[in-house]
Amino acid sequence: MRIVIIGGVAGGMSAATRLRRLNEKAEIIVLEKGPYVSFANCGLPYYVAGEIENRSDLLVQTPQQLQARFELDVRPFSEATAVDPERKSVSVQSDKGNYELTYDKLILSTGAKPFIPPAPGLTEAKNLFTLRSVPDVDDITNYIDTHQPTEAVVVGAGFIGLEMTESLATRGIKVTLIEKAPHVLPPLDEEMAAYIAKELAENGVRVLTGISVTAFENEGQVVVLENGEKIKSELTLMSVGVQPESSLAETAGIKTGLRNGIVVDEEYQTSQKDIYAVGDAIIVKQQITGDDALIALASPANRQGRQVADIISGLPRKNKGSIGTAIVRVFNQVAASTGLSERQLQQAGENYDSVHVQGKSHAGYFPNAQNLLLKLLFHPVTGKIYGAQAIGPDGADKRIDILATAIKAGLTVEDLPELEFTYAPPFGSAKDPVNMAGYAALNILEGLSESIQWYELEQKQAEGYLLLDVRNPNEVAQGRLEGSINIPLDSLRSRLDELSKEQPLIVSCQSGLRSYIAERILKQNGFQAINLDGAFSLYSVVRPGKVEK
Repeated sequence: MRIVIIGGVAGGMSAATRLRRLNEKAEIIVLEKGPYVSFANCGLPYYVAGEIENRSDLLVQTPQQLQARFELDVRPFSEATAVDPERKSVSVQSDKGNYELTYDKLILSTGAKPFIPPAPGLTEAKNLFTLRSVPDVDDITNYIDTHQPTEAVVVGAGFIGLEMTESLATRGIKVTLIEKAPHVLPPLDEEMAAYIAKELAENGVRVLTGISVTAFENEGQVVVLENGEKIKSELTLMSVGVQPESSLAETAGIKTGLRNGIVVDEEYQTSQKDIYAVGDAIIVKQQITGDDALIALASPANRQGRQVADIISGLPRKNKGSIGTAIVRVFNQVAASTGLSERQLQQAGENYDSVHVQGKSHAGYFPNAQNLLLKLLFHPVTGKIYGAQAIGPDGADKRIDILATAIKAGLTVEDLPELEFTYAPPFGSAKDPVNMAGYAALNILEGLSESIQWYELEQKQAEGYLLLDVRNPNEVAQGRLEGSINIPLDSLRSRLDELSKEQPLIVSCQSGLRSYIAERILKQNGFQAINLDGAFSLYSVVRPGKVEK
């Protein structure tokens, strides 16, 4: 049996090596249009920054190594230009000439390509780059070494855009970051992304959101914004997103769907017999909602490559979909997420609630404990976990990995307090933030607590709610929310007569814990009280202009 794989890296090479382990006699041919069939594309920004010092470290396997160990026929500089499903053949354009290659099974692992919206002056720009491959990173580093730019523009504040912003800034380049969405890191919700925007600003990055680039002038040396502002740029990185590389599939009559992604069934079979597809080019099911989605991440691509090899080899595997779990470091902060965001839940019309829990990366009394903010999204009746987001210098990865596993396993918020984690002061807390998020969500499910989100506060105040701050006076002196009154928690019981049972209350503290305790005191004494989720520390980051000092 001859199996031809178009495209290497995560999906294609995972399929090829797994196929060999299962089929010693099969002929396995991998076509790669570029020079490198197996490289660490997620490491590219860190090579620009100099954290990865040796370019060779980016190259995972060479064709010679793959031939020696797996007896794979890997052909770089070999671009598949057409597929004929009837003749079961692939037209190949290579550095050694053009030829036809027949197959018994064909796997498409064509990946995704950068999306670059058209703009006047774009084609004339000589300092404009994208980042998806080793040749791309070579172009960027060579340009930096040759031209020594001092000012750069990064268009797009997603994961790659943020990583490249940090990398360029680390090299001493002043960066302006431009994002069309209302906030940086659009996969996260606004209040969580606000911490990343704050970190960018504190590291000298100029951040412009809610605005797009409309043109380039002077061979790319000037970037023009939709409001007419012109920004000098000696180097511009376009990172506004990716789109499935599905043109080869479309010309072969293979069915495509969402944003031209390749449609596959549960066994990665396309609409054409004996042609399979994996990786960033395919449409998957968002495992939580069952909706079509494009999730361009390395972990799912690797899994899909292995699974399609199993399927071709006769093993029972199903494409169960993905939930989308991702992480990014931005200077001294880390942002991680899994599942659905609040915005996605709103768009899907789902009934949901959320809690924000503030904790530490490990026991607070042990040196170097770092602040950690964890957001949990869940169904307010069943407790089904929809998604989670975490921000902090340390420990965000651990908590999101746990919650991603919980979602995959079908756990609910009621299960989170039951999870048992390794604990010693250098590593965690006796009650981990994940446990605490479960407790907080369970309080809402069981009616012990009611909360509002940061974006509901002003409306509630306009409706007549009184904002009660239960922090200590020395904390309030550092900043207070507009319209709030202060009664410290420890004296609340003795000062209840200062409050009216006729006026509903919103209770706030620093993180939400003391305000929950105050909420319980107030409710059991006949007051109407709800908790400001995330409290002062969250609100003051998202709405700094609403803080009085």
